[in-house]
Amino acid sequence: MELVVITVESILPDEAAVLNRLLGECSGKLHLRKPGVAHDRLRDIIGGIEPRYRGRIVLHDHFGLVREFGLAGVHLNGRNPQPPDFQVGHISRSCHTLKEVDAALNDGEMAQKYNYVFLSPIFDSISKTGYGKAFAREELEAAALKGIINERVYALGGVDLHNIQDVARAGFGGVAVLGALWKDYIKDGDIRALTYKLRELTLQVI
Repeated sequence: MELVVITVESILPDEAAVLNRLLGECSGKLHLRKPGVAHDRLRDIIGGIEPRYRGRIVLHDHFGLVREFGLAGVHLNGRNPQPPDFQVGHISRSCHTLKEVDAALNDGEMAQKYNYVFLSPIFDSISKTGYGKAFAREELEAAALKGIINERVYALGGVDLHNIQDVARAGFGGVAVLGALWKDYIKDGDIRALTYKLRELTLQVI
């Protein structure tokens, strides 16, 4: 499985330096998700990320920065449902039902262009209070048997060290982490603890 890191929505102190540390600890994609952050502020963050890491960054907003900095690509969502009018290397999108996943990967002209899609929430969200899991285990198992859940479907929502192996057994091709990684760092700013937690998560997907 691939491990994808999603950033928190708020801007962190010295965020570019923090993201450089994380990108040096893992080999997967980093989804830079900052809804509501102005174009120039996001540009400043990306400008502080080492060029050698930029090819692994996926943007959720301000898609023009992908071309400017040579980033990996874009992630489509409710705010930005269409890809840019220039070619990008990576396209992914968010899905919240199995029907959405099936349609995204099997129907229409975009079906073969997605590198992967996120399906969420798989477990109770860590970062969003009251955002409970949307799927029973039996439902996910049945979807895997039908091939709806496959290597191009990544689990998102409540994934942590305690359940990440359940995701692997359910047939997902990857996991995306947010709250499990960032929750303590938001409170204490301990960069060493943050990188250690990422190492622990990474070891679970090797």
